[in-house]
Amino acid sequence: MSKKRSANKAKNKIQETIEILIAFGFPQQQCNERSALTLLSLLDLKPDDLWIDAKSPMIGITPMMEFFAEHYGKQYKPNTRETVRRQTVHQFLQAAFVVSNPDDPSRPPNSPKTVYQIEVSALALVKKYGQQDWQANLEDYLRSVDTLKKKYARERKMRRIPVNLAKNKRILLSPGGQNVLVKKIIDDFCPRFTPGAHVIYVGDTQKKWAYFDRGTLARLGVEIEEHGKMPDVVVYRPDQNWLVLIEAVTSHGPVNPKRRRELAELFKGSTAGIVYVTTFLYRRTMVKYLSDISWETEVWIAESPTHMIHFNGERFLGPHEDAAL
Repeated sequence: MSKKRSANKAKNKIQETIEILIAFGFPQQQCNERSALTLLSLLDLKPDDLWIDAKSPMIGITPMMEFFAEHYGKQYKPNTRETVRRQTVHQFLQAAFVVSNPDDPSRPPNSPKTVYQIEVSALALVKKYGQQDWQANLEDYLRSVDTLKKKYARERKMRRIPVNLAKNKRILLSPGGQNVLVKKIIDDFCPRFTPGAHVIYVGDTQKKWAYFDRGTLARLGVEIEEHGKMPDVVVYRPDQNWLVLIEAVTSHGPVNPKRRRELAELFKGSTAGIVYVTTFLYRRTMVKYLSDISWETEVWIAESPTHMIHFNGERFLGPHEDAAL
C-alpha cells in the first residue's frame, strides 16, 4: 500500500472517530485529533481495521502516545503526556466512557502503573458505528449515561479510605498508594507519639487538600499558599508546642536534607518547634532510602508501630536499658 493511501486511511479513521465523539456528546475541546487518537488506542483500532474489530485493552498514557505514532504517524512530544491525561482521558472518565485501573481499583490515580479501559457498554456501541442500528443504539446508550455515572461514582466512594479525626470529624481518602499509610499515621502513630495532638492538615493522592485547619496553623504563625508543597500530614501537639511534619513514603522520597530545607522554609514563621518525621509501611522500604534520610529527623515504620528511629546525632547518644527478657 502506498504511503499516500495509508495516510488517507489514517485520516479517514481519525475523522470517523471525531464524529463518534461528537455523537457521544463530548464538548468541542474533546472532539479533536488528540481525543480521537486516544479513543483509537483504547480500542486498539488501526487504520485498516473495521469498527466491529474494536477491542478493550488496558492501556496507560505513554503506550497510548506510542500507538498514535506507530499506527497513525502522529508524534506527540513527551511533555504533552499530561495534556492527553487532563484534557482527554479525564473527561472520558467523568463521562463514564472509560474506567481506570480495572485490574486494581485500589491503585492511586497518579501511579505510573495506572491504566485505562473503554467501558463495556461504550465498546458495544462503538462496534456498531456505521451499521443500520447505530442511531437507535446510540440513543439507548445516551439515556443510560447518568445511570453509569452514578454507578461508577458509588463504586469509587465505596473504595475510599475512611479516616477519623478529632471532634468527630471524618474524611475519606482516595484508595491505594500513600493514603493507606496516611491512615496508619493518624490511627497508629499519632495516638502513640503525639497524644492529644490536633490534626492540622491531611493530603490526598487525588485531591491534595483532603483536610486543612488553616486557622490553627495561622495562629501558630504559618500562612500557607495553595502552591506550597505541604508534607502529607501535619499535627500540632499543644502540650509540647510541637508542630510535627510527617511524610508518608511509598513511591516518593523521605525527609532528606533538601526536603528538610524546603519544609523549614515553608514553616519558617512557626512559633512552635518543628519535628520532622518520615514514615514507611515496611522496613524493607526504609532500607532503600536509608542513606537519604536527614539527621535531626525521626523515622516511623507502620509494621512496627510502637517504635521510633531517631536520626538525631548526639541528642540520643548513650547506653539504653535493655527491655526485660
